[in-house]
Amino acid sequence: MKLTCLVDNGVRPHTRFQGEHGLAFLIESEAGKILFDTGASGTVLLHNMDVARVTPSEIDGLALSHGHRDHTGGLPAFLERRPGLPLYAHPDITRERFSERKGERQAVGIPLSPQELGRLTDLHLSAEPQEIMPGVWTTGEIRERPEPEGRSSRHFVREGEDWLPDPYRDDMALVVETARGPLLVCGCCHAGLLNTLAHVQKVLKREPVAVIGGTHLIAADQAHLQRLTEVLQRLGPPWLYLNHCTGEAAYVSLALVLGERVAPFPAGAVLELESA
Repeated sequence: MKLTCLVDNGVRPHTRFQGEHGLAFLIESEAGKILFDTGASGTVLLHNMDVARVTPSEIDGLALSHGHRDHTGGLPAFLERRPGLPLYAHPDITRERFSERKGERQAVGIPLSPQELGRLTDLHLSAEPQEIMPGVWTTGEIRERPEPEGRSSRHFVREGEDWLPDPYRDDMALVVETARGPLLVCGCCHAGLLNTLAHVQKVLKREPVAVIGGTHLIAADQAHLQRLTEVLQRLGPPWLYLNHCTGEAAYVSLALVLGERVAPFPAGAVLELESA
């Protein structure tokens, strides 16, 4: 089992990988190769895939964490080279999404219409967990959210004539089974890291041994971070390979408490584990 970060805000030093505000992972096992999210642009995604020596034709499955463009912007260029791929996501993935900047709301949703997405992929949309291939599952919708979510006050959706805060119903993660235990691979974790962990524990009856990816703690206050570190300590704690929207303050807070169990995971980073 091998997990590579293909796109991230940060880049592994002294490599040819390029960075952008986006995220994409490559998950490889004996069963095949899965692309999780596509970054913000086809330019960076395809360049970094080339650096990682993987071609679009080798990808066996595609999953999307949610519909924001920094995770779906590479879709058009990627699907042009790999049409017909099975795509796993929440039914809300194609909902229009907007971000407010300087008093204006700009579209930041998936850059393909539902019709285009249906024509270019083999769609598997479900709010329930889905098996992408042996040992790799989507978490399905994280419905119970008693803990803080990874929200932004700038994110909106339209409901008729009204503008509403984005509910992030489509936000989900992946669970990857390894010999060490399950890994939780996050896109942005808008549902909240603690809510996502609780959901996985409820579904799997086990705690993840590692969390990888974006955790949207960039705006978390000190009370939220203290609560998070307390819960994580009780869980073991898991190893944390963090990137994208985690935020420097959150990273430092977690590292001060959990020490070497916290590590960055920029574009070009690789994690190799035995399959389950």
